Amino acid sequence: MRIEISGHQIDVTPALRDYVQSKLERMERHSDLLLDGHVILSVEKLLMRAEATINLSGRSLHAESSAEDMYAAIDLLADKLDRQVLKHKEKITNHHRGDDTVRDGSFG
Repeated sequence: MRIEISGHQIDVTPALRDYVQSKLERMERHSDLLLDGHVILSVEKLLMRAEATINLSGRSLHAESSAEDMYAAIDLLADKLDRQVLKHKEKITNHHRGDDTVRDGSFG
C-alpha cells in the first residue's frame, strides 16, 4: 500500500514518517484490498491531530484523532482505521454456509 504523508504547520520528520508507515502496515494483514492512503498530521495550539483517508477497492475510509502527543494521535488513528477495515472485511465476506434455509415454512 502506498501512503502519502503530509504535515500542516508541522515538519514531518523521518521518525514520524516511519512511525506512521509501521502503524498502518498492520492493516495490510487484514485486507488485500487496500490501494493507497493519505495521512495529514497537523498542530492546533496544544493539540496534535492526525487524519487519514484510505482507499480500498470500491470504498474510501476516513478517520481522524487528536491527542496531546503526536505519537498518541497516530496510535488512535491507526486503531480507528484498523476497526473500519475489519468491519468492511466482514461486510464483504459471505457469512452464509450453504442453502440449508427452509423456504416453504415446513420444518420436517
